[in-house]
Order: sequence, then structure tokens, then C-alpha cells
Amino acid sequence: MSAAIHILVVDDDTEIRDLLKRFLSRNGFRVTSVADGVGMRSALAQGGVDLIVLDVMMPGDDGLALCRQLRAKSATPIIMLTAMGDETDRIVGLEMGADDYLAKPFNPRELLARIKAVLRRSGQGARAGGGNVMGFDGWKLDLTKRELTSPKGELVDLTGGEFDLLVAFAEHPQRTLSRDQLLDLTRGRMGSPFDRSIDIQVSRLRQKMGEDAKESKLIKTVRSVGYIFSTKVTVS
Repeated sequence: MSAAIHILVVDDDTEIRDLLKRFLSRNGFRVTSVADGVGMRSALAQGGVDLIVLDVMMPGDDGLALCRQLRAKSATPIIMLTAMGDETDRIVGLEMGADDYLAKPFNPRELLARIKAVLRRSGQGARAGGGNVMGFDGWKLDLTKRELTSPKGELVDLTGGEFDLLVAFAEHPQRTLSRDQLLDLTRGRMGSPFDRSIDIQVSRLRQKMGEDAKESKLIKTVRSVGYIFSTKVTVS
């Protein structure tokens, strides 16, 4: 890549910082790693940071406080690292504007996939080697222009929520996703067991794509669980 994506890793764990710096560097990213909020602010002052991997549990200002500070003045994508099973941190982080989260311990490859997904949504997928156009069954989903084009070449008018939902499906093809997972992936709040907003959006999305709910070929209902995007997806 001509201009490598610059990732800032903020974590007080030296081993994790070193691991991520080596791994992400091998995958073509420019990486800066710091141990706390002071280091983060210093790195950001130098400019050019494209995405921040931010740990929650740190001395001084924790990750949630830093996320809140960042969102007050910046739209730089943020992926939070949270303690395993700590749902409160995850919910608060998303509410404060984090773009995604990952529970520790984690596989670096999963973090890499999430980084590429967040960069695609922010319009930097091509620079990250992830591509900005997703294709499936003749449809084209342009993540930079935020446009959906039908197999006939016609633009389909989607709301922001519908577009984000389709992106979430396309990024997780042939995998069953619960309603709560879809609420998370579309940057919404965590849903309660009675939240049906995803069902409504799925129904509208199917209608706009000319699909019948009972015989949908793309977005299939998995009874008592959620939905599955049943086709293969290409990225270019």
C-alpha cells in the first residue's frame, strides 16, 4: 500500500503492545504503541492516526474516559479491548462512540478482521487492503459512497440504518447472527429480549431488495435465534 494505515495501540500491558505491533506491522500497517492516555495524546498530537485500539483497564484515565474525550473532538475509529465477559464496559464503550469492541483474551487475527471491517465502514478499506465494494448475487454495496446497486444496475434507496444492517450481514456471510449481535454490529445500543427494531429493519431491507419474507434467498430467518446472510460475498 502506498500510504500505510496508521494504527495507535493504547494498552498498559507491554506484552500485548509488543504482540500487536509485530502482528499488525507484518500485515502492512504502520503501528504506534503507547501505555496510557498521556502517550495517546502525545501520539495524536503528531497527527496521521487512522484508527485507535484502546484498552479499557488502564491506570490514570481508563479507556472509557479516553474514548469519551476522543469522541468530543474526533471521529477517528476506535476499537475497545474489554475484559472477558464484562458486558457493562462493552455497552458503555459503544454508547460513548466506540466503533467496535473485542474481549480479552483474543486472537490477533480476529482483531485484524475487525480493524479491516471498521476501516471499510469509514471509507478506508482500499488503503487497508480490504476493498470498498462488496458483491453478492449480482448486487454491489459501495462502502465509500454508501450505495447499494441492484443486479439491474439500479440504485436502491436505503436509510442509514438499513445500509449499516446490510453491511453487517455482508461482513458476516453464511453465519447466524442474533438480534443482539446485529444491534451491536450496526452501532446501536444493546437490545433487550423484547427489542424488535432489527426485525423491522430486516423486513424493510427485504422489501427494498425485492425479497419475500417467507422465501428470502439472501436474508433467511433462523427461528428463535436471528438471521443468516446465506450467500457468498466478494470484496474488491
